[in-house]
Amino acid sequence: QVQLVESGGGMVQPGGSLRLSCVASGFTFSRSDMTWVRQAPGKGPEWVSTSYANSGRTLVDNSVKGRFTVSRDNSKNTISLQMNSLKPEDTALYYCARGSFPEVRGRRDYWGQGTQVTVSS
Repeated sequence: QVQLVESGGGMVQPGGSLRLSCVASGFTFSRSDMTWVRQAPGKGPEWVSTSYANSGRTLVDNSVKGRFTVSRDNSKNTISLQMNSLKPEDTALYYCARGSFPEVRGRRDYWGQGTQVTVSS
């Protein structure tokens, strides 16, 4: 029912930038909190950022603070993640999800298929 399609991943060198996008359907996007989650090989899901619908606030994890920015375009049902100053430890499969991280971390059906980000020299 919920459909989330991530795009924009790729391979970049340390210090480079990428912009991820996620197009949503199957729910009222403008009224939904949206979260970016990443998962590195052999590791569990890690919260990256959330855009809160009601307050308009955005939050990012301390590990990406000052480097990543989340934004949303409700007219296009799209949430984006601008990633600057990328580090090798940012390498992961990045997912968008409907809801806050506590709401979605056990609900893979509310995640997209993911887009791979690889940061390597």
